[in-house]
This record gives sequence, C-alpha cells and structure tokens, in this order.
Amino acid sequence: MERLNDALGVTRLAPSPTGALHLGNARTFLVNWALARQRGWRVLLRIEDLDHPRVKPETIDQTRAELRWLGLDWDDEVPLQTTDLEPCHSALQKLGRAGLIYACTRSRAELLLSAPNEGDQTIRAAAADRPAEAGQPIEQPKTTSTWRLMVEPGLCCVSDAFCGDHQIDVATDCGDFAVWSNRGCPTYQLAVTVDDARQGVNQVVRGDDLLSSAARQQCLQAHLRLPTPTWWHLPLLRGPDGRRLAKRHGDTRISRWRSGRPDRLVGLLASFCTSGDDPVPMTASAFLETFDIDRVPRSDVIVTSDHIRWLDA
Repeated sequence: MERLNDALGVTRLAPSPTGALHLGNARTFLVNWALARQRGWRVLLRIEDLDHPRVKPETIDQTRAELRWLGLDWDDEVPLQTTDLEPCHSALQKLGRAGLIYACTRSRAELLLSAPNEGDQTIRAAAADRPAEAGQPIEQPKTTSTWRLMVEPGLCCVSDAFCGDHQIDVATDCGDFAVWSNRGCPTYQLAVTVDDARQGVNQVVRGDDLLSSAARQQCLQAHLRLPTPTWWHLPLLRGPDGRRLAKRHGDTRISRWRSGRPDRLVGLLASFCTSGDDPVPMTASAFLETFDIDRVPRSDVIVTSDHIRWLDA
C-alpha cells in the first residue's frame, strides 16, 4: 500500500449528524484543526450522513455553527456523502469481481453502518459462517443486498503517528465485516475508505476507539489499491466511571454553553491536551499558538464534575 506524502497534507473534520456535538467531539476537532494549521495541511469539512435512521438533518447547520463558534475554520466543504454514492458502488463492484465479498442475510442490528465506537455491539462473522458460494466472482453485486468482505487471519500493522504501531488481527477482532447495507448504501468502513482516497485526505485525526477500524480500512485500501493515510488516534474523554463520555454522564453538549463566549470551553479542552495544567480561558487562535502534539497525554482523560462546574461558572 502506498502511503501519501505528509508534506502535502489534507485532513478532514468529519462530524456525523446523528446528534449534537459534545466535549469529546470538540476536543478531537480542535486538535485536528490545530495540527492542520500548524503543519500547513488543507482542512475539509465532510458531513458523514449515511446512517439515515439516526441522522438528524437539523444538526447539520448546528454542527457548522458550533465549529465556527469554537473558532475553527476549514478550506473547503465537500458535498454530503449521500449526494454521490457512485464511487462507493464502483468499489463494491471491484470487490465483487475479485470474489472478495459475499451476500449476508444478517439484520441491520447486527451490522455497524455508522462509525463503530467503543461499546457498539455487532455479531462477529467467522470464516466458518460463510455461504458455500463465497469466493466466487460477482459481476454486478445487488445494491439491495448486504455484502461482507472476506477477511483472512493474519496481523495488520497500523502505524500511528501519535500512539505508535499496533498489530491487529481483523479476522479475530471482527471477522468478515459489512461493506454494503441492504438499504442501498455503503457502510462506514467502505465509505470512509473511498471518500478519503478520492478527496485526497492523507491525515486522519480521530479517537482511538476507531483504531481497530484503521485495520479494517487498510484491508480495503489493499484490495482497492488505495493509499493509506497517516493515522493519528487520540485518547478518549471519559466520565468518572471510566466509560466513554456520553449522555449517561450528563449534558456535555456544546450547545449547553453556546450562550456565552467559547474561551472557557476552549480553555478546558486545551487543559485536556497537556498533563496536569489547570484550565485557563483562551481562544482557538491562542490554543493554536501554544498547542504541542507531543504534550498530549497518551492515556484517556477523565472529565469530572469540577470540570463541568468550571465551564458553567
């Protein structure tokens, strides 16, 4: 697999309009933006709207407004994913002709159509569960069927610019994973692989709950002869119980603080990017001047009630 030249960097802010932005999203986007502006990367905004049953159209404009309120900008916005699925369809046909996919009758509840975050559940599809016709070339895969990619045992090395090298056996981790849904659209894994390649994205910054997804995407990149981006997987924000920050920990949506200035929120996110620093109000431009990726903790960050009180002050 070819790895693109980091010197000509292109990255993307890729929110999914399935809900409001929260502190965890904002921290990742802030770091992504700061890395890009410091290193001269081009920044794309890509709204990933494939997961239709969960998409809330009203959050698309809200997401743009909240990113701007935080002080972030981007160089271009690409069309919504759903406006052009032909490149993904072409990729599905290529996988079919190579005999790498097979039709699956599992229900949608057993698939991961959106980004597979920590705690999401899916049923693992082992090689022994494949139908007898698996491995045969398919000239025109029906877009009304669910298709899985056949995954063979073996370690995949994910080389990450932030958290180092990780050896992942995709066959053990998730088995044959879905690349197309019977709703007529690609799953997250195929869509993000194809879109990153066609949009020239070669720097991917996101939470480390998607580290295993990088291995799946590298499988697809190898089969489709697409370049592998440079990965930057960041530790997560967690609640006091150690679980991924979510609704169960209270309201951490950015909209909660939109009535005021963003400097306290940016200051808190900045403190999460250093070891032991107390939060100090600052703008995104001030964060950009002081941000150092080498100072970002390698372990997850616990968001406490004291942090929320500081924001509410």
